[in-house]
Amino acid sequence: MVSLAQLWIPILLSAVAVFAASSLIHMVVKWHASDYRTLSNEDEVRAAIRKGSPTPGQYVMPHCSDMKDMGKPEVQEKYKEGPVGFLVLIPNGAPAMGPALGKWFVYTALVAFMAAYLASRTLAPGTHYLQVFRVVGAVSFLAYGFGSIQMGIWMGKPWSSVIKDLADALI
Repeated sequence: MVSLAQLWIPILLSAVAVFAASSLIHMVVKWHASDYRTLSNEDEVRAAIRKGSPTPGQYVMPHCSDMKDMGKPEVQEKYKEGPVGFLVLIPNGAPAMGPALGKWFVYTALVAFMAAYLASRTLAPGTHYLQVFRVVGAVSFLAYGFGSIQMGIWMGKPWSSVIKDLADALI
């Protein structure tokens, strides 16, 4: 068994490499730019949302406080007439990229740490590097990519975007 203390340099290097690769994907390649659409009446929608003064959080429409309500005719009508969707609101103001990037780096370090932890507990010292790569790569791919599949299933994220996220995770 390899000590995690012996793996701190590979953990940090992995986090830095993932951070750099994701930065290039989003800021240079920009292949996720087409994942986000603009509403044709964005200003009207923004005004309607602002009028309700919602706090930052996650919203669903139509909203049902109990799953039993989904069978009610008036709720069924709301689903038929639409829109049906999920909305996430953040605090007003320009998004703060510094804190978000800091959290992203901490996340990449956490994924690297957990992959190293699993490898250190399941692989013997001296294990061939390809076997180490298989284990660490599979754990990392799961961590970076499979959350997007959940979003495709439950939140309506377009499958083309999910596929791009899985490609990102593979990179």
